[in-house]
Amino acid sequence: MADTIRLEIVTPGRRVVSEPVQIVMAPGSEGEFGVLDGHTPFLTSLKVGMARFKDEAGKECGVFINGGFAEALADRVTILAESAERRRDIDVTRAKASLARAEKRLDGARVDVDETRAKAALARAIHRISTVESR
Repeated sequence: MADTIRLEIVTPGRRVVSEPVQIVMAPGSEGEFGVLDGHTPFLTSLKVGMARFKDEAGKECGVFINGGFAEALADRVTILAESAERRRDIDVTRAKASLARAEKRLDGARVDVDETRAKAALARAIHRISTVESR
């Protein structure tokens, strides 16, 4: 079996993941990065996207990440996310409804829309749906 590292994904409200894993891949602000056991330490901000990891058995798992920060050390990766949901916990119906609402806000028919917030909502919905469909 491959060497493992500890993965912690934490939000302000709860611990989403806390387990040994073979590899972690996450959406860094400068691009996706991967961490294996023994990695050189670094700290980076995260963008909205999917963090993926292989558990001890080699099964690939996905977690929707809504921004935050990641710290990689030689034996652990800690992700502090604004919000996070495991693939299995994402409500696809709700995510698709959020996508439709965001698209409607951005269709240009209304002038009282906060475009930045609408684009952020659109990105979150797209990434939640993508996380579920990437099996």
